[in-house]
Amino acid sequence: MDRNQQLHLWYFVAAFMGLLLVQTWLSQATVTERIPYSTFLEYLEADRVAEVTVRAEQIEGRYLDPINGHTHFITNIVPPELTERLEQSKVEFDGTVQNTFLSMLLSWLVPMLLIFALWSFFLRGAIEKQGMGGMMSVGKSRAKVYVERNTGVTFDDVAGVDEAKAELKEIVDFLKEPKKFGRLGAHIPKGILLTGPPGTGKTLFARAVAGEARVPFFSISGSEFVEMFVGVGAARVRDLFDQARKAAPCIIFIDELDALGRRRGIGGLGGGHDEKEQTLNQLLSELDGFDPREGIVLLAATNRPEILDPALMRAGRFDRQVVVDRPDKAGRAAILRLHLRKVKVGPGLDIDEVAGMTPGFTGAELANLVNEAAIHATRREGEAVTIADVTSALERVVAGMERKGRLLNARERETVAWHEMGHALAAAQLPGADPVRKVSIIPRTIGALGYTITRPTEDRFLITRSELENRMVMLLAGRAAEQIRFDEMSTGAADDLVRATDIAKQIVTRFGMHEVLGQTVLEPDRGGFLGEDRVSFTPRDHSEATAREVDLAVRGLLDAAYQRAIALLTAAHADLEAGARLLMDRETITPADFPPLEPQKARAA
Repeated sequence: MDRNQQLHLWYFVAAFMGLLLVQTWLSQATVTERIPYSTFLEYLEADRVAEVTVRAEQIEGRYLDPINGHTHFITNIVPPELTERLEQSKVEFDGTVQNTFLSMLLSWLVPMLLIFALWSFFLRGAIEKQGMGGMMSVGKSRAKVYVERNTGVTFDDVAGVDEAKAELKEIVDFLKEPKKFGRLGAHIPKGILLTGPPGTGKTLFARAVAGEARVPFFSISGSEFVEMFVGVGAARVRDLFDQARKAAPCIIFIDELDALGRRRGIGGLGGGHDEKEQTLNQLLSELDGFDPREGIVLLAATNRPEILDPALMRAGRFDRQVVVDRPDKAGRAAILRLHLRKVKVGPGLDIDEVAGMTPGFTGAELANLVNEAAIHATRREGEAVTIADVTSALERVVAGMERKGRLLNARERETVAWHEMGHALAAAQLPGADPVRKVSIIPRTIGALGYTITRPTEDRFLITRSELENRMVMLLAGRAAEQIRFDEMSTGAADDLVRATDIAKQIVTRFGMHEVLGQTVLEPDRGGFLGEDRVSFTPRDHSEATAREVDLAVRGLLDAAYQRAIALLTAAHADLEAGARLLMDRETITPADFPPLEPQKARAA
């Protein structure tokens, strides 16, 4: 119930109460008269009073015969001791009473108003959070409705994923010209599921479709259907589709569909689980119930398509799946151009170079990178955003903020310098490794005491075994440099060991690249469809003997990579020592400061 409806209800209640008061007063005024107490005594002595009702301060009664057209009377009581004296004086007298009507009315209305105010401002808010709301809005949809003029997004505002844009442009053409596609018997897809990692622009794509099609756009999150009370979610699904049918042609967009469409049978038992299943069943029923020729398109987005119910994914419900994946280098450049239009850019900023420095970044991460670069340029009071600002912003995003206040003692500082220079020299000398862009021993907020930034020059989709082994060598080169200089190990290589071990395990158990174990997949992909790292609880399906062979193979790969790192850095001991000393002096160096870090020169040597 909105505010206007509440005001109308209050007007009705006030008018009704006023009408009751007027009717009561008029009915009493026509049959009842107020008389002085002395007149009452005269009527009483003359036997003209039929009955009397004595109250605390008043007397009400009925005449034996009507007097002056009145059948009833009312008078105020005068104290007995005063009555005798007044009767002797032969004067007309009467009593007065305090007006108790207002106090009685307030004694009823004030508590009621307080209770209603308490319910309105406190209890109703708590109830609505639990999904109840007002009695007339329990099953109402919470979808926000947009139209073309206030979505504010078109396909010109979306860049980087041209394949997904082409798929969704076809949906817009369906909505604009249904007869064009219907001449051969085709009909608009009932549902389109947008899948992809977080931050790739799924919600932005959906709003762009509505902006291009210029039709009503119902936007709601999947979690808003599922409430504490059973039946509320299903009622909201029905109400949403009822509203959509009245507004057709239109678009319904359900964000985070996995909150609503999770596979049935997964999770615990109980009321919340029953509510989710009922809501999902109602959604399936609605998908089967509406005719696509009505012009209703259902868009949904999720980061986890692998957990959706199969009944939701079958043809005839979500007919088309559109993958909004991480952009490639050309896509990242297009996204950067889109966001850099909003900031003042210096003449030396090469967008293609920035795109090459950000492999794997999503659209949201690129937008954040541009914003951080603009903040950095503002902080240094620059006139425009330069490539140095973008590089600093990239370091902040990847490695965190600099912590110059964290002071290392001389031994720790030297250890970090040798460790990072070991990574950098190994990356410069190994074939196929990503080039080094910067080496630093300034601590960062993510806990690193130093870092070596390497960025690929192009996107890679296939990796050979030799390249994987070279990555392990580069990761273990930091510890190898410490071993060469100090003849002992430190805890600084903990993260390197985790990453190197993971690569070795994947070579053996997932990629089938080991000579002994052969072309066998011994461990499923733990990353799922979208590549996120999630803990897998899949039980091992191979024998103890095979598990031992896997452990030995992983250990062998790591030992071989470590020995290669020792040999590589021993051969380049002079460069390793010179680079470590330069790094301790300057704290941050680039290949321009230390030429052995440049891959071309290192390979030529």
